[in-house]
Amino acid sequence: MELMRLGQPGQERPVVRDGERVYELSSLTADIDGAFLAADGIARVRAALAEGALPELADWRSFRVGAPIARPSAVICIGMNYAAHAAESGSLPPEQPVVFLKTPNTVVGPFDDVFLPPTAQTVDWEVELAVVIGQRARYLASPAEARAHIAGFTISNDVSERDFQLEQSGGQWSKGKCSETFNPLGPALVPTAEVDYQNLRLGSRVNGETRQDSTTADMIFPVDGLVYHLSQYLVLEPGDVINTGTPKGVALSGNFPYLGDGDEMTMWIEGLGEQTQRLRPAVLPAA
Repeated sequence: MELMRLGQPGQERPVVRDGERVYELSSLTADIDGAFLAADGIARVRAALAEGALPELADWRSFRVGAPIARPSAVICIGMNYAAHAAESGSLPPEQPVVFLKTPNTVVGPFDDVFLPPTAQTVDWEVELAVVIGQRARYLASPAEARAHIAGFTISNDVSERDFQLEQSGGQWSKGKCSETFNPLGPALVPTAEVDYQNLRLGSRVNGETRQDSTTADMIFPVDGLVYHLSQYLVLEPGDVINTGTPKGVALSGNFPYLGDGDEMTMWIEGLGEQTQRLRPAVLPAA
């Protein structure tokens, strides 16, 4: 079972994909958002599927695929969470999770274009396992409690402008992370019960050539521990997204060229599908 949102930006409709068939969820919810997840939405979808109570959307492939969660209140990111990526970045593995934020309006659909800022020269790709929170998490007592607060998982591309991030940042990373379209998400939200999230292969390709190929088993800080850790410092709300870090194989390593106009990025995670974006110059405001 996979939850998806189909339609043009701002007009997405909630659906569920079950095998090769897709069913509309408008009878259950207006959207796949934090309120829906907090109100046991995934369980209600599963029950409606079992009852055969949902109308099929036969022409679903003709629709744009949007991000699988609407309007996250926060996109929380973990830096250098794979030891080999920390090494290629010139850093030692962190002793505590490195945390930074992306603005929620960076989130776009999994096949939407990514816009290059006018002065960008060092744009990079980062495939990441994204956690979507299902129940409010605050001051959890242990990592074992985390699973009950996770709605499911999807694919994130934590697009980064490295010069903005490292040279123009003033010591913080957000300048290199928050340009418009810098967080393609999706294509689907797969419920927690259906994902072996600490043992997934994930990777990326640029213009058809492999860049990253690793496994979430190599995370320094596993998913449950991250949710527990974050809950000690901030309140995780239903619908919030956590990007859990990227493995080695990015352009920052010096082994690959940075991205430019017309390049194509593909991110994939075992069991969660794949997403693809094309790089385009940002359209500047009219003078």
